[in-house]
Amino acid sequence: MASPISHLLKKLKTFFLIILLTTTVVVSSEQQQCRNFQSIISFGDSIADTGNLLGLSNPNDLPLAAFPPYGETFFHSPTGRFSDGRLIIDFIAEFLGLPYVPPYYGSKNGSFEKGANFAVAGATALEQDALESRGIHTTYTNVSLQVQLKSLKESLPNLCASPSDCTEMIGNALVIVGEIGGNDINNGLIAGKSLDEIKQLVPLVITTVSSVITELINMGARTIMVPGDFPIGCWTVFLTLYKTSTKEEYDPLTGCLKWPNDFVQQRNEELQKELNRLRKLHPHVTILYADYYNTVLRIFQEPAKFGFMDRPFSACCGTGGPYNYNSVTLCGSKGVDCCVDPTKYVHWDGVHLTESAYRWIATGLLEGPYTVPAFDWSCLGSDIKKGSSGKQFSSSSM
Repeated sequence: MASPISHLLKKLKTFFLIILLTTTVVVSSEQQQCRNFQSIISFGDSIADTGNLLGLSNPNDLPLAAFPPYGETFFHSPTGRFSDGRLIIDFIAEFLGLPYVPPYYGSKNGSFEKGANFAVAGATALEQDALESRGIHTTYTNVSLQVQLKSLKESLPNLCASPSDCTEMIGNALVIVGEIGGNDINNGLIAGKSLDEIKQLVPLVITTVSSVITELINMGARTIMVPGDFPIGCWTVFLTLYKTSTKEEYDPLTGCLKWPNDFVQQRNEELQKELNRLRKLHPHVTILYADYYNTVLRIFQEPAKFGFMDRPFSACCGTGGPYNYNSVTLCGSKGVDCCVDPTKYVHWDGVHLTESAYRWIATGLLEGPYTVPAFDWSCLGSDIKKGSSGKQFSSSSM
């Protein structure tokens, strides 16, 4: 017969085994960072605008994205998206098994249970007054990043029943902040500001983005994706604006202008430093940096590998100039032609990209190495995996 002491030791062993297993499960769960996202909340500019500028516009003064051929590839009619079809946010929604994120502004009786999009084409990170004081004019909208956040706060009583419900809703959402700040920079460059003047905007933009991220964390956000800027030295508009006969100004591999890309890389590095600081302050929150720069640059380095034409700088929809683009007669205007096959083009209208390009960007984020830190999207469950088709997110050309 076992002694009372040996019986007690067996109980203690069982107790500690249970504690060990429980601890292992908890740690393992935290390491996976898995989230069963119930919705998407998005802020930004035209890269993510699914119809907000259209909803905010005077019916007698609609944006060009309200007219054909915008939307022709997938939706078969204009939706207010500045592309021929889906955007990065649309592919992310498909991958997560969620509906396309509806635009918040101008929506009447819209359902925002599965997400709300506050991104507005032309939006800036900084307030309009701050830019105007530096001689940088914003022509599209005054819905800055802070205004978008304010709109989310004002909408909460209609989205959730109580403060605790709101915290839970935001905590269960994938929150995307950006890309934002690109228009602050682009408008300054187009206005003819020097690079030194533009560089002074960078810390102000990053401080604004950081402030919004902090507020969202305080509101309950647990997973926040923050995209960096694109390699704008490869953009049709800047290749046209800064065209030069000096070969040394161009990257021999890609054909892109060097100095705009060097500037963007520096800006992105500063943004990542700030995100690292926020991660240390909020270790319970997953803050993802979406590397738009490198996931796009690989396309210009090997365009044929991704199904695009060689040196894919020309706009699919546009007219004039060396790259089928001029700033006076833009895509969506009467008499402006569109290419026959947008899938061969990276650039849609000289400022925004085609659905095909956005698809590859989304692929790089969701199935490739272009989120920092790496995020295990595969743990989201079989239902979500079924929601993303292999055709849309093929990794064969990664």
